[in-house]
Amino acid sequence: MSTKEETPAADGDKPQTSSWKDSIYNPRTGEFIGRTAKSWALILLFYLVFYGFLAGMFTLTMWVMLQTLDDNIPTYRDRVASPAAFWGLAKKVWNAGLVIRPRSLDIVFNRTDPKQYGQYVQHLENFLQQYNDTVQEKNELCMVGEYYEQDDQEEKKVCQFKRNLLRQCSGLSDTTFGYAEGKPCVLVKMNRIIGLKPRGDPYINCTAKRESPLQMQYFPSEGRFDKMYFPYYGKNLHSTYVQPLVAVKLLLTKEDYNNELTMECKIEGSDLRNSDDRDKFLGRVTFRVKVVE
Repeated sequence: MSTKEETPAADGDKPQTSSWKDSIYNPRTGEFIGRTAKSWALILLFYLVFYGFLAGMFTLTMWVMLQTLDDNIPTYRDRVASPAAFWGLAKKVWNAGLVIRPRSLDIVFNRTDPKQYGQYVQHLENFLQQYNDTVQEKNELCMVGEYYEQDDQEEKKVCQFKRNLLRQCSGLSDTTFGYAEGKPCVLVKMNRIIGLKPRGDPYINCTAKRESPLQMQYFPSEGRFDKMYFPYYGKNLHSTYVQPLVAVKLLLTKEDYNNELTMECKIEGSDLRNSDDRDKFLGRVTFRVKVVE
């Protein structure tokens, strides 16, 4: 019985083994993270073209959209004109909001304590700085009762509205705006609306929500917004524009003190809406006043 001698295998016949390093770079196949250089070049080229196409489409879309925009007038103003008017189904009805100054819907103070009403007085004084003569005299003297249209003018001018038009509520003759005597002044103004030209003769009418009427004074006369302050051309073109104001002086008596009065001011005499139950500030504003003695 013959036997065979077992000889060791030659070094070149040793079985090849792989390690974890080959998953990153395999020297036998030249693959890096599972792909050859050609494969990497093709996939990078694909993503370069794909994302370049997406970026180009996005840029083109933005450029087309920007061509439809106006730097001075917002494209969509759905809270300004009624939906029916927007689609050409009815006459345009403007929606103008009303706000008051001082900036508080609850005005409560003791007329004998300057610290309590001082915040309201200071707010009114700061607000009326832009209506001082030194500022307003730079503006135009406009024709009363006529729109000041400037569509064909590149530089839009502003009509004068001096604070002395507010007379007893101007803070000039009475620096406390009536708060020290328990007859406070409240300033009412409309929000700015580009292109607004209210029809008729708009004016402010305020009422106290109680059985007996409350005596009030309006400045300017009859609480009117003159047409010469319209239209407004936007912040860029009308940078120094200031809204016309109506001052309401509440002539409270001692019987009215210590009682909370709910006041509602509306804009009347024009095509501006003032009775939409869904928006309490559309053409009207409601606030409360209580004078403590």
